[in-house]
Amino acid sequence: IESFIKQSDNGHAAANPREGRIVGGYVPAPYSIRYIMSIQSATGQHFCGGTLINKYWILTAAHCNIGIVAGDFSVGLYEGTEQFRRPHVLIPHPQYNKATNNADIMLIKLQSPIYLNSYVSLAPLPRQDTMVAVGRVCMVSGWGFTTPTGGIPATLRTVKLPIVSSAMCNATDSFNGNITENMICAGYSEGGKDACKGDSGGPLVCEGRVYGIVSWGNGCADAQYPGVYTSVSRFRQWIDGTIFGFYGRCLKY
Repeated sequence: IESFIKQSDNGHAAANPREGRIVGGYVPAPYSIRYIMSIQSATGQHFCGGTLINKYWILTAAHCNIGIVAGDFSVGLYEGTEQFRRPHVLIPHPQYNKATNNADIMLIKLQSPIYLNSYVSLAPLPRQDTMVAVGRVCMVSGWGFTTPTGGIPATLRTVKLPIVSSAMCNATDSFNGNITENMICAGYSEGGKDACKGDSGGPLVCEGRVYGIVSWGNGCADAQYPGVYTSVSRFRQWIDGTIFGFYGRCLKY
C-alpha cells in the first residue's frame, strides 16, 4: 500500500505532518524500546512510527498509512528479530481534521497478533484526561530524519524533551492559537532537539506511559516552534471503546 502525506498550511505556522526523524537525539540500547513499531509502504519504505498497545492493536497518527514491523532496530537491515504484519482495518478518529491536525490519532487492527518476547512489548497508556506537568522530561523515539534537512539513521534514535505549556506554544510568535486542547507541545527553548520527518505516529513517553503521538510542527528543532503531539489521554475512552467494540470485553493495561 503506498501512502501519500500532504503538507497543509495552518495559518500562522505551517502544519507539516512529521513523516520524518529524531533531531539531536541518541541511539538507545538495542531493543530497549520494545513497544515501537515501524509503519512501512508495500515496498518496505519506513514513513511513520507507531506504538503497540495490544497484541492486535497499534496506536499511531491519523495521517499515517500502512504495513507494520515489530521488533526492529535497524530499518533496512534484516536482523531476524522483526515481525511483519498486515493491517486488518484502519480506524482514524472520526473528528480528525487534515487542515488543523486536530484529533490526529488512529488505531490499526492487525490481521494476526504480534508475539511478545524480549524484543517486543506493550506500552501502557494514561487514564482519560490525565495531564503531564509542564517541564516534565519525556522521551520520543523513531527512525526519522536526524537533521532538519535530511539524514536518515541506520538505527532507532531517541531524544528527551520537556513538556511546554499550551500558552507558550500558542503565543503569537509561535503557533498563534493553532494548538487545540487535543494537542501537547514538547521541546527546548533553545531548539536543537525534536522529532522530525519519519517520526510521525511514534510515541512520546512520559513517566512510563504514552502521553503523546508525534503529529506535526513547523520545521524541526526550531527554538520558536516546539514539536506538537496528539494528547493520548484526551482519547483514552475512544481507544478503549474502539477496541472493546471488537473484543466485547475490557482490556487490561
